[in-house]
Amino acid sequence: MEVEQANSAAGAGVTARNRKVVLREYISRAPMEGDMLLVDGGAVPLRVPEGAAGPAVLVKNLYLSCDPYMRGRMRDNPNSYIPPFKPGSVIEGLGVARVVDSTHPGFSAGDIVSGMTGWEEYSLIQKPEQLNKIQQSDIPLSYHLRLLGMPGFTAYAGFYELCSPKKGEFVFVSAASGAVGQIIGQLAKLHGCYVVGSAGTNQKVELLKDKFGFDAAFNYQEEPDLTAALKRYFPEGIDIYFENVGGSMLDAVLVNMRVHGRIAVCGMVSQHGMTDPVGIHNLYFLVPKRIRMQGFTQSDYINLFPQFVDDMSKHYRDGKIVYVEDMSIGLENAPAAFVGLFSGKNVGKQVVCVSQE
Repeated sequence: MEVEQANSAAGAGVTARNRKVVLREYISRAPMEGDMLLVDGGAVPLRVPEGAAGPAVLVKNLYLSCDPYMRGRMRDNPNSYIPPFKPGSVIEGLGVARVVDSTHPGFSAGDIVSGMTGWEEYSLIQKPEQLNKIQQSDIPLSYHLRLLGMPGFTAYAGFYELCSPKKGEFVFVSAASGAVGQIIGQLAKLHGCYVVGSAGTNQKVELLKDKFGFDAAFNYQEEPDLTAALKRYFPEGIDIYFENVGGSMLDAVLVNMRVHGRIAVCGMVSQHGMTDPVGIHNLYFLVPKRIRMQGFTQSDYINLFPQFVDDMSKHYRDGKIVYVEDMSIGLENAPAAFVGLFSGKNVGKQVVCVSQE
């Protein structure tokens, strides 16, 4: 990053060039690299502007998180639970950053924080109350976007609050090698459940069994009949399904659920690139099997976040939870990293390292 001395109306100060990734235009299909542009945002003063409306924090971004929900923000849908990006404006997402300057009493230069930031090298955070201060420890900083961040918390809240697991129950996780799925499987094993996961490559299947401790796993792309495959792995049926995929997988699961089964709907990645989403044919099974199926976002359970951090940190330090990340280096590689989520290129949580300074 080029840092230079510059004279401004307010006097001399240090500035830096600020590259950023912006959305070219709204899309209604799966994202492509060309939908995002890396642009030079010019020189930015390395201090909070004097005219800022209220306390603010200027941060240097270190790590950025690539998450499937961001695909929905590329669509012109003002009725979504989270507002869409604006064409020509910087893409936003969760990140870990270092505070450069602050006018907020809760943050000082040098603090490490996590929260919503821009896909750029420097960001002015105008709602600093939404940032979390990170106490540096033996846990890698990027893990605060993963194991101790939104994916980990999504798994924790969804599994314990929605799924109400009992020891010995049968648990199925789709997209199981992803950022959320790998944690769900390990939490379920710690709880004494039998766990099976599905993934899209044989490499990921072996990872689920050998690294994450799943009882079994299969490559869904090699299964011509998903209903039969699930019957093979769950001859007595499924008690808990953590839904990340949708489409034909959900249809097959519904047939194989047990009475009073629970389905936590975290996402439906198979439908993200479709202008005409595929319908579900087996919803009737909700009735005779008395299945509870509920969608959620991790923000519904934000009151549990401190307990989650304590629990997951202990599991990690005790060696009971392991985590795999897929790290791309450089802001210029962020678009490719994000697009890869939708073709299964990533193995584990996809993170972009912008800077390690």
